[in-house]
Amino acid sequence: MPDLTHLAFASGLVFLAAIVRGYSGFGFSLLAITSLSLIFPPARIIPAIFLLEIAASLHLLPAIWGHVHWRSIGFLAAGTLLGTPLGVYALANVPPAPMTLALALFVLLATGLLWRGFALARMPNAPATVAVGAAAGLANGAFGIGGPPVILFYFASPAGHAAGRASLIAYFLLTDLAGLGFLAREGLVTRESGLFAAAFLPALAAGVWLGARIFRTANPARFRQIVLAILAILALLTAGKAVLAF
Repeated sequence: MPDLTHLAFASGLVFLAAIVRGYSGFGFSLLAITSLSLIFPPARIIPAIFLLEIAASLHLLPAIWGHVHWRSIGFLAAGTLLGTPLGVYALANVPPAPMTLALALFVLLATGLLWRGFALARMPNAPATVAVGAAAGLANGAFGIGGPPVILFYFASPAGHAAGRASLIAYFLLTDLAGLGFLAREGLVTRESGLFAAAFLPALAAGVWLGARIFRTANPARFRQIVLAILAILALLTAGKAVLAF
């Protein structure tokens, strides 16, 4: 475990990421892993973030069960199963500096896509949905942040806001459970992972509660711009750290 100074700083970062999760329903892993990678190697923190995401999804699932778009979830899950093992293999075998740089570039690309936005006239067909799932699985296994492709998929589709949010929660629960299994197979889930997750639980709970309260009064468009700006800044800082480590 890290010293108390590092743990306190990391808990503050988790708290900020959890505020975003409480407001938007997604974004916790992307923000938490991007920021915490400034302090710890990705392989050390990603299993703990998986555990925290699973806990959050299990808490939310009963209330959104009836809104989930199950047909698309099935195709996305199939693609994710194909992509996740490749991502986990990279996490376990690629040196930290290239992994950190790849993480930063991925976040920058995802941020740009989320900023531009998409508008689809109809739900994508089965092959396209599987391809989105495969891309998300690769990113989920390697970086623990497979959300952006699926977030784009649902919020650009005509599924509707309630169905999109509910489907994201259900999808993330499935992929985080699968990803945690692959991480365990590679020996990346350890006693330290559980201690990390337990240490961050208070920050997660407080941040989600505060984010939900902010949601009631905040301007959604402005808040989205702030979140994406934070992501871009963190990604640039992470890329600089990786370049200096080569």
